[in-house]
Order: sequence, then structure tokens, then C-alpha cells
Amino acid sequence: MTDKPSDFQHPWISMRQANTVTTCAASFGTSFGLRLATIPIVCINNGEGPTVLLMSGTHGDEYEGQVALTKLIRLLEPEDINGRLIILPMANFPAAKAGLRTSPIDDLNLNRVYPGDPDGAPTMQIAYYIETILMEMADYGLDLHSGGSSLHYLPSAIGSAGTDSEAVRVRELMRVFGAPYSIFMPGRHAGGGGSNDGAARRNMLSFGTEMGGSGTVTPDCLEHCFNGVLRVLQELEILKKEMAEPAETPTRMVHAPSYDYFTYALDVGLFEPVAELGDEVRKGDLAGLVHYPETPWQAPSEVHFGADGLVVCKRIPGRVERGDCVFHLGVDFTE
Repeated sequence: MTDKPSDFQHPWISMRQANTVTTCAASFGTSFGLRLATIPIVCINNGEGPTVLLMSGTHGDEYEGQVALTKLIRLLEPEDINGRLIILPMANFPAAKAGLRTSPIDDLNLNRVYPGDPDGAPTMQIAYYIETILMEMADYGLDLHSGGSSLHYLPSAIGSAGTDSEAVRVRELMRVFGAPYSIFMPGRHAGGGGSNDGAARRNMLSFGTEMGGSGTVTPDCLEHCFNGVLRVLQELEILKKEMAEPAETPTRMVHAPSYDYFTYALDVGLFEPVAELGDEVRKGDLAGLVHYPETPWQAPSEVHFGADGLVVCKRIPGRVERGDCVFHLGVDFTE
């Protein structure tokens, strides 16, 4: 049983509860005056057991997690669990409602502003509530992402490499999740403002996902995401019965030891990739060409990979700006 607090209430946010469904209403100002953004929070609580926080919609154009958690909410009843599930299918509700990576209200990225600010812009308020109230209550967490509109990932669990007992336990849970791939990112890739940083501050064991992307829902990635969440809940013994079978094949663990494993466009133009997801590439290999339709007589610029590795992520839109990530590589991770 968790020894973390159980009170949802907070003085700057209003809460309405009916059975197991709770909506959180955060106020913000607009040119039309005061408006309430109601953020759906579902709490399923029954008996003794851990508290698990499940989030998606941190970026509003990432859909696999939003669909998976919406399906989970409809599937589970209190009698199915021991403990407490707190589920946010649209964590940054304004962004998720608009289908945008960042909030259309304040243009902020929820995954860069933790721990937030109770008196700040709406996205700052959301981050503050998630970290100081919900993460504070939770023992474990999952933050479900995909590549959004601009990227597409191989179906992967996402974590940070470490050697302490908590990092080892997180890797065990990533194996249980059972995605085809598990990726470990360079440290502090979110600049200290990510949900994983908030989780660490609140002693909540957590990891994330990158499931597909391309601004759509990929059936294969959705299946991996949905069943992976169920497997983790089974491992934590919050589910009373088995609802998903173990993954058929072990997850392949890879990591990006440095930012050399990220490939970026260096010019404005149209990007022609010459590698695909799942390809094994070598340092110096051609990654793609940047073309200049505005000056079609100009020769294209070559983009090269900066390391050996597996292509785990690629850019989707053809138009690129200088600094856009076009590929992300990983190499096998050994503990």
C-alpha cells in the first residue's frame, strides 16, 4: 500500500468528482474574459495497493497514448484493481484538443516546464498540479508519447540509463512493458523540465514511450502501447487478473550515448531521406539531401550520420528548417 498522500484538493484549482471520474478545472484569461479549461482526470480506486499515474496528451499531436488510455478507462472497473489508478488521457488539454504539440493558449510545451508555477500561464499551472499533487500521490508513473506530427518512432519504451536500484527496477518494468525496443536517452534531454524530472523530484518511479507518430494512430503501435500498459499494471499487482499476455519477443535495449546519435538538417529546404526506420547505418553514411526548389539550379546539400547505429526515429514533414531533427539513432545497451 502506498504511504503517499491521497487528497486531490488544492486551493487554486476546482475539482468535481462523480464516482470514479474527476475533472480538474484550471482557469486562464482570454480576450473574452475568464474561461475554464476542464482537464479530464479519471481515478479508479479500490482496496490496498500502489498508486499508478498514467498520462498521455502531454503533446497534443501524439495520439496512440490518448487512444490507449481512453480504451483503458472504459475497460477497467473498481473491482478489477487493488490500489489506485490516476489517468490523464489529455494531460495538456488545450494542446490535445487542438491537436498541437504545444498549447494554443500560451505556446508552452508541457514537457519542458516542470515543476511549473501555480500563478503562471495555463501550461505552467498544469505542470505544477501534475507534479506537486498527482506525482506526489503516485508510486509509479507512465507518460505515453509518440513521434507526433513531425517524427515517427519504432514502437519503444523510453527511459534514462542509470545504475542505482530505482533505475534497475525501471528497466525491469520496461522489459515487462514489452515494446519491440527500449531506448535510453542522453541525460536531461528535456533540460530538467520534463515529466521524468518531476517524477524524480517526487520519488515516483516512471518511464515513457515513443509509439509511432506521423500525426496519426498506427494500429501496431497502439496494440503495443495498450498491452504494454496492462502488462505493467499486472507486474505491479494492481490488476487482479491477467488482461494481457507477455510479449512474444524480448525488448531490444538501445541507447543514444551522446547527441552525435541525433542527425539534424543544416539548411532550409525539402529533405529527401535515404534511410528508413530499422536500418543499420555507419558514421559518415549519407542520411539524406536537402533540396532547394526555390532555386532549383542549386545543388542539394548532403546530410550525413554522425555515428553508427540503428535508425529508431525519422522525420515526417518534407520541409525542414536548420536544426530540425531528421533521424535518431541507437546502439545496443548493456547493463
